[in-house]
Amino acid sequence: MNQQLLAKTFVELADNLVADFDLIDFLRLLTDRCVGMLGAGAAGVLLADRDGELRVMAASDEQVRLLELFQLQNDEGPCLECFRTGTQVIVPDLTREVDRWPRFVTVAHHSGFGAVQALPMRLRDETVGALNLFRAAPGPFDPAATLIAQALADVATISLLQQRTTHRSTVLNEQLQTALNSRVLIEQAKGKLAERQGIDMEQAFTTLRGYARAHNRRLSDVARAFIDDSERLPGLGS
Repeated sequence: MNQQLLAKTFVELADNLVADFDLIDFLRLLTDRCVGMLGAGAAGVLLADRDGELRVMAASDEQVRLLELFQLQNDEGPCLECFRTGTQVIVPDLTREVDRWPRFVTVAHHSGFGAVQALPMRLRDETVGALNLFRAAPGPFDPAATLIAQALADVATISLLQQRTTHRSTVLNEQLQTALNSRVLIEQAKGKLAERQGIDMEQAFTTLRGYARAHNRRLSDVARAFIDDSERLPGLGS
């Protein structure tokens, strides 16, 4: 494991929230690093909105995003169970859990996943979401990697909750709602860019994200400008 990258990730996740904090990019960093450092095949993050309903806020690829959506739509799966209990749900072999989550196991298998671990994003008694790591092959998870993944989830949770505690306001809820609205824009921009350039949805997201970072702009602002054709965006065909 790249120790320097791990240390850098903890620092990035521990940064205080600021006014222009990009929640979606922050959570995508979390999923990307779990895949890159911990050997997960894919990762996703579910967060609760202001009404306590779980939403898909980040996914390392399009396939796992759809699988996370399937869990929410069918009210079934390890990630929901993790959020509701506030405890880890570790499933080394999904085929053994057909009776527990019949629809989820079938779809996960068709999506190429054989094992999953869902880790709570929790601080004391407050659970705000779940970090979910998927793997293609069944088999036991590395306990050391699980500890690191939970630590990353914990640090991210502290960052998310810090501004709510500091300002004693609904800042986090407002940011979550803004991020949900931004997610819609980003999905629309992904679809438009994928069609325009003849690429898949994951490549479209990577392109949009790369453009935003290269130009020091919020991802949602780039997505909105691309959808509206309100400005020239060299490299995006706009």
